[in-house]
Amino acid sequence: MREAARRLWPELDWIQDTSLREQVANTWARALELSPLTPEDLNRIPFTLLVPNCPTTFMEHKRCVVHIARKAAESMDEFMGRALPIDKDTVIAGAILADVGKLLEYENVNGKTRQSERGEFLRHPFTGVALAMECGVPDRVCHIIAAHAAEGDLVKRSTEAYIVHHADFMAFLPFKNLKK
Repeated sequence: MREAARRLWPELDWIQDTSLREQVANTWARALELSPLTPEDLNRIPFTLLVPNCPTTFMEHKRCVVHIARKAAESMDEFMGRALPIDKDTVIAGAILADVGKLLEYENVNGKTRQSERGEFLRHPFTGVALAMECGVPDRVCHIIAAHAAEGDLVKRSTEAYIVHHADFMAFLPFKNLKK
């Protein structure tokens, strides 16, 4: 599963801290081991069940979020880095891991993606944090996983968590307005 995680995520190489890069890769490998989904499913299933007939796959959405988050962090660092330090490794790791819990939240049944029984009880921010902590991911990155979705609206987000949160919603909210 480790090789599958590396194939899914060429962006892992953007993480400069080798220990963090390995922790992120290991989290994805562990999620793939526990998931009813295959790595190939991630290139077919919708990224959300909240948009009927969602036209974008899980991996298209996820990789887009990582790219948006990285570019936002770079731009913020360029123009405001003196006043607002940003840990780009934390942003990239958090963006890659933000939806890892969906591998436990979703399942395919008769060719349809749906929420699993576990997903009905524990949404992906919770299972994502559990997976990441099991793999030794630092709290600053687990915070991003926990706070990236609506569950994080009552949490004081770090700068890096705000970046990932907004990148994620930039690549989600427009789909709620698509004409059918």
